[in-house]
Amino acid sequence: MSRIKAYFDRLKEEGRGALLPYLEAFDPDRETSLALLRQMPEAGADLIEVGVPFSDPSADGPTIQLAARRGLKAGATLKGTLELIQDFRKENDHTPIILMGYYNPIDSYGAERFCKDARSAGVDGLIVVDLPPEESEELAPHARAEGLDMITLTAPTTPDDRLKTILRKASGFVYHVSITGITGTRSATEEQLKAAMTRLRTATDLPVVAGFGISTPEQARTASRISDGAVVASAIIKEMAATYDEHGHATARSIPTALEKIRSLAKAVRE
Repeated sequence: MSRIKAYFDRLKEEGRGALLPYLEAFDPDRETSLALLRQMPEAGADLIEVGVPFSDPSADGPTIQLAARRGLKAGATLKGTLELIQDFRKENDHTPIILMGYYNPIDSYGAERFCKDARSAGVDGLIVVDLPPEESEELAPHARAEGLDMITLTAPTTPDDRLKTILRKASGFVYHVSITGITGTRSATEEQLKAAMTRLRTATDLPVVAGFGISTPEQARTASRISDGAVVASAIIKEMAATYDEHGHATARSIPTALEKIRSLAKAVRE
């Protein structure tokens, strides 16, 4: 059983949804991002989404775009991100890690080699934002061979027939993009989330988590109650980035600020 399935099974028994905070690898440097990653579970992260910095993150809003630029400036690569997760696994072998990114770096790395190295590093699932089902056959068989969950994305605009195609080979969980737009720009209403979850639960037995536009503890509580979990990304990065010095370097306040944000979100989700 994968870490992802085991964790969601446990949360179902507890009767609550999950908190999935996001971390951009190497933002603003490798040491800081590794230190934050190691402390996120204790702060209340159930699963962790780790972003691979990319020069053209087309699904992401300004906050994550800037984080990606800082990560690339600090020397982030796909290989370096996997090594970051491998170092995290030396101290934590139970928290599920989902690697989020775009296909270009994976294609350059080599799909089969990437899946082998990702599994070896301790990755549990993949979100490849710009890889539709019709184009996933270069990656999906290698992911399945290594036991990596291929996590698919749905949106409010996804038609019913398209939903069947998207969900046919999904595993781990389904990531519902709760708004039509980019990350960190606005939020879905409670009514919109309820309508989306009603439709998705008739189409899949997998857990469904909501992301894009969830920033406050109240929004995280609502999303994790209606769906099976809430992804929070831009809000954590934005508050952490506000503590950087004039050169964009981390300060003594950076990690504590991010952890405090995660604790407030976790408290709300657990309530």
